[in-house]
Amino acid sequence: MDEQAVRVALRHYLEHAGKDDDVAYEIHREDAVLEFPQSGERFEGVANFREWRRAYPAKVTFELRRVRGRDDIWVAELLLRYDGGPPHHAVDILEFRGDKVAYETIYVTEGWAAPEWRARWRAAPPREPSAGSAPAA
Repeated sequence: MDEQAVRVALRHYLEHAGKDDDVAYEIHREDAVLEFPQSGERFEGVANFREWRRAYPAKVTFELRRVRGRDDIWVAELLLRYDGGPPHHAVDILEFRGDKVAYETIYVTEGWAAPEWRARWRAAPPREPSAGSAPAA
């Protein structure tokens, strides 16, 4: 898949996740695998993804920040918010087979303040995309 096709698929997924999970998971193969290494969880099959997401106790919003990859492996950098709370940084690794996700691995973490002792070596933070523009690749 090319970058534009991946972006379209990810936006489709993120726009519908938590609102219409039948539509959100259209980008996945029916036999796809979803893993959360931090919790040690593995879910097999879209039917299982949909059911646990429907039972999820919080409202999760997603912001797609950056997409990188090529061929069948793509990485999406996201900001997640649970019930409107503080942002959590996430990395979503997507392995495609054809035009559908066959394997997805998600890592989520809280942000932290940069230590002042490293300030003299830091570059300027990446520019935020302007409203309405596509995230940087």
